[in-house]
Amino acid sequence: MWINFLWALVPIIWLIISLGIIGMPASRACTIGLIITIADAVLMFKQPIINTLSGALEGIIMGIWPIMYVILAALFVYQITTDSGSMETIEKLLSSITTDKRILVLIIAWGFGGFLESIAGFGTAVAICAGILISLGLEPIQASVICLVANSTATAFGAIGLPVLTLAEVTNLNDVQLGFIVTLQLVILVILVPFILVVLTGKSIKALKGIVFITLMSGVGMAIPQVIIAKFTGAELPALVGSLFSILVTVWLTKRKTGSVEEVENESVGEIIKACSPFILVFIFVLLASSLCPPVNNFLTSVTTHLHVYLGKNPNDLPINWLSSPGTLILLAGIIGGKIQGLSLSQMFKILLNVLKTIGMTTITVCAIVGLAKVMVYAGMTKALAVALVSLLGPAYPLFAPLIGALGTFLTGSATSANVLFGNLQYSAAQSLGVSKYWIVASNMTGATAGMLSPQNIAVATGAINKEGLEGKILKETTKWGSIYLLITCVFLYLVGLITKLV
Repeated sequence: MWINFLWALVPIIWLIISLGIIGMPASRACTIGLIITIADAVLMFKQPIINTLSGALEGIIMGIWPIMYVILAALFVYQITTDSGSMETIEKLLSSITTDKRILVLIIAWGFGGFLESIAGFGTAVAICAGILISLGLEPIQASVICLVANSTATAFGAIGLPVLTLAEVTNLNDVQLGFIVTLQLVILVILVPFILVVLTGKSIKALKGIVFITLMSGVGMAIPQVIIAKFTGAELPALVGSLFSILVTVWLTKRKTGSVEEVENESVGEIIKACSPFILVFIFVLLASSLCPPVNNFLTSVTTHLHVYLGKNPNDLPINWLSSPGTLILLAGIIGGKIQGLSLSQMFKILLNVLKTIGMTTITVCAIVGLAKVMVYAGMTKALAVALVSLLGPAYPLFAPLIGALGTFLTGSATSANVLFGNLQYSAAQSLGVSKYWIVASNMTGATAGMLSPQNIAVATGAINKEGLEGKILKETTKWGSIYLLITCVFLYLVGLITKLV
C-alpha cells in the first residue's frame, strides 16, 4: 500500500516543484506531468497502455469541452463589452457607487464573481471578473489572485448546485440535507474571505481601516441567505441568492457611508441596461436552462452526445451537452448582447477569433492537467493516495478530511470532480470510524472549495489576463492564502464536529 502511495505522489510532487519552485510555464509543466503520470500508470500501476492513453484522451476532451469552451465564451463576452465601449459605462456605474478599490473588489470579485460562479461555474467568474478589475486599475497578477481567492466558497453551489448535487448522487445522501450541512460548514469562511480580499487589494492589513463593518456585512450578507435557502430549497440557489444579497448589502452600506450614489454622467437607465445586456442575458439563459426550469432543461439536455472514450473497465460516460453547456449559453448571450450594443456579426466573429488565438497555452495546460487527473483515477493512483491517508490518520481522520477534497480540486481543478473522486471514500471512512456521514462527506465539499490552489484554475486566471507563463508566481501567492483557508477549514470543522458529537 505504501509503495503505491509513494508512486502515486510522483505527479503531484512534480507539479509542486515545477510550478511552485522552478517557476516553469504551466503548459510545459503540466504536459511533462501528464507524460510522467502515463509512465507511472503503465510501469508502476500495471495499467495497460491502451487504457492509460484512452483515459488521458478522455481528460483532454473534457479539458476542451466544457472547460475551455466556457473560458472562450466568457472571454468573448468580456471582449465584446469592452470593444463596444460598454465596459466604460459599467466602470462609470461602479465608480458612481464608489471609487474605493477595496469596496469595488467586494462588489465585483466577491459578489458578482459569486453570482457568475453560481450560474455558470467552470472558471467563468475568474475569467470575467479579473478583466473587469484590471480595467478598474488593479495590477493583472493582483487581480487574478484576488479573483482566485474570491472564487472559493461559492464553488460548492456553482453551476446551479452541481458539485453538491453530484456529491449527494455518488454517496446516495439526501441532497437538501447535505447542501444545508455544507452551508453551515462554510459560514466561517464566507465571513472571512472578504477580509482577505480587502487585504489583498490594499496589500496590507491596514487596508481594512474604515471599512471593517462593510467587509463583515459583505460576508454575512452572503452567508445567512445561503444557509436559509439551502435549508428550505436545496443546493440549486444558495450561492445565487447569497451573492445577490451580498452585492445589495455592500452597495447599500457604501451608499449610507458616502452619501447618495451619483448619477452616471450622460448615461440613461436604458444605456446602462444596454451595457450590461450580455451579463443580464447570461443570467437569464443559464437560469432557464437549469433544473429550475424543467421543460427548457429537458429539451436542451436532450441534445447530447454521449462518448465512451476510455477502453478499460467501468468507463465514465462523457456527455457533450451541445445546447445546455454554459459555454453555449454564454456564447449566445454574448452574440445577442453584442447586437444590442451595436456590433455586427462580422465584428463579433473577428473578436471570437482573436480570443481564440490568445488561449492556446491555457488550452494545453487545462487539457494536460485534466488528462493527468483522469489517468490517476483510472490507474488507481488517486485511490492509493486516499486509502493510505485513511489508514495513516485513523481517529484523527475527520481533522484532515477537507484536505482530501482539496487534493481532488488540486488535481482536477473542479469541485465536482473532487466529489466524484473522493465522495465515496469519505462516506466509507465515516462508516468505519462511526461518525456522521453527512458531516464527513460535506467536509470533502468544503475542502474542495480551495480552488485557488489548483494549477488548472490558475491557468484559467493567466489566460484571462493574457499572462501565460506566470502561473508559478500566482501559485506562490495563492498557496499562502490557500493554506490559511484550509487550516481554518480543518480546525473549525473538527472542533464543531467534536462539540456537536459528529466526529
